[in-house]
Amino acid sequence: MTAHEVKGDDYQVQYEPASATVYFKGEISLGGSRDYAPIVNLLNEVAALEPPTITLHLRELAFLNSSGISMLSKFVLGMRKKKGTQLLVLGSKKMPWQGKSLKNLERLLPGLKLVVE
Repeated sequence: MTAHEVKGDDYQVQYEPASATVYFKGEISLGGSRDYAPIVNLLNEVAALEPPTITLHLRELAFLNSSGISMLSKFVLGMRKKKGTQLLVLGSKKMPWQGKSLKNLERLLPGLKLVVE
């Protein structure tokens, strides 16, 4: 893996290899797919490792714009090809956008496990 972390002024995306968890923190409101490329690369590198479970920990992500939700959706769709890897998405009821947006990820990947608490 090249990078374990992608940082911006208002956000941080960090990969924890021991638990195969990607932590998203702050507010991510980048322009478009080009701006999201470093995050996509990090996610794809984690997926390429083919761990038994990849956890996307979004509980500290206060905001994700539509381009970010699109990026996340494309990653989840790509996980359909990774038959040996379970995708676990952790959300928070404290973040109003997560309930509705994260629920849609289950439709994209029927085996996805979503926990919003």
